[in-house]
Amino acid sequence: MLHAMDGGLWLHRHIWQGRAMAHLVSTDRARLIAVAVDICFPVECLQFKPLKDPRTSVRRDAWHFDLGGPFLPPRP
Repeated sequence: MLHAMDGGLWLHRHIWQGRAMAHLVSTDRARLIAVAVDICFPVECLQFKPLKDPRTSVRRDAWHFDLGGPFLPPRP
């Protein structure tokens, strides 16, 4: 998460209603959009969600994509 707070990309895996999914998160909106274009993911699915920086407890603007199905990268 700290990497995402610094403008990097964070892939946060989770299970939702029994399905494997992930959030691709960053405070760098342009970087997320560039990745979406690279993988042919619909840019209009970008979601705004402020996150609390664990280092400062200050809420910061952040964005994410919900990834699932063929867009969910395999586990390393």
